[in-house]
Amino acid sequence: MIEVERVITLDHALTDVVGFLSDFGNTEMWDPGTVTCDRLDDGPLSVGSEWRNVSVFRGRRTELRYRLTRLDPDHLVFVGRNRTATSTDDLRFTQEGGRTRVTYKARIEFAGLARLAAPLLKREFERLGDEVSGQLPRAVDHALGDPPTGDGGTL
Repeated sequence: MIEVERVITLDHALTDVVGFLSDFGNTEMWDPGTVTCDRLDDGPLSVGSEWRNVSVFRGRRTELRYRLTRLDPDHLVFVGRNRTATSTDDLRFTQEGGRTRVTYKARIEFAGLARLAAPLLKREFERLGDEVSGQLPRAVDHALGDPPTGDGGTL
């Protein structure tokens, strides 16, 4: 099993950040490995909503079916599965003034012979975690609008 954790502070309100990140289809904007992520059901987002995520990792294309397993005002959990891996994205949120602190934990459990490669892949997943730390704030700013400048003026 591989675990990667990052803490990211965003200059947006908690409800707005959770609203954006609760749609796992938005991973196309902030996850550097995601090629496509399409919702498989319709209607309001709820526990049980599912997505088909296609990613590229180390030059190989892989597909996982993700399900939203927890949808709380301050905590989201998505679990993706295929025959060789189970991937869990756990996002916890805290409000700090008008800003939101996101604790993002990704856990990948490999099945069968793929388990043998896990120790060799840890460094690559750490690098991806660093890339998420850079891309996520830009994606949120793009989706929700640039954060306030703090001076009360306009450009």
